Amino acid sequence: MDNQHRKIQTYRELTQSEIDAMNSVKALEKDIAELWAQIGDMPGIDKRDHAMARTAFEDACIRLVRSVARPVSPWVK
Repeated sequence: MDNQHRKIQTYRELTQSEIDAMNSVKALEKDIAELWAQIGDMPGIDKRDHAMARTAFEDACIRLVRSVARPVSPWVK
């Protein structure tokens, strides 16, 4: 469906540079996920730290995307 973001509350029109930045974050996230999986296959790694690294990377990527998208928050008045 074209322009489906217009039907979702708090979404806004993005500039091309914003779209490019968000796509760059998504590409980097994919690379990090592949590296994370590769490290996960190594014997003797600390599984807890490995899991925590995934959470930290996921959070960082989400926050980078949100920093560009700037969705309207219902928590901010």
